[in-house]
Amino acid sequence: MPSASRARRTHPIRVLIAKPGLDGHDRGAKVVARALRDAGMEVIYAGLRQTPEEIVRAALEEDVDLIGLSILSGAHMTLFPRVLALLKRNKAGNVPVFAGGIIPDEDARRLRRAGIRAIFGPGSSLEEIVRTAQKLARARS
Repeated sequence: MPSASRARRTHPIRVLIAKPGLDGHDRGAKVVARALRDAGMEVIYAGLRQTPEEIVRAALEEDVDLIGLSILSGAHMTLFPRVLALLKRNKAGNVPVFAGGIIPDEDARRLRRAGIRAIFGPGSSLEEIVRTAQKLARARS
């Protein structure tokens, strides 16, 4: 019988894309979700206005390999660390989280130190996002 890590590598990468907080703009998240799907990943799109609790619950229920968060509202310094804390509390701290949106450089540095694995701002290429997602998922398995 294959080990859990070996079994994990045999299925498509499962990624949850979520929009935490009150931000109502999801075009960027949908574009990224489509690029990940086109690259062969299984994408679960959680939709707009998700709480950190809803995001983590969906990640656990869907058994995702990684989580992508998109934000434009400016609440990233509150919401992203909460998602990370809830993942750890639920013994899923090994699920990599990447983020995109309007995030100032100093905040991005702080978020990386807190555990966000990659941050993509305006102008990031879809190819770079796909490559990073693949790398994060491979490193986890």
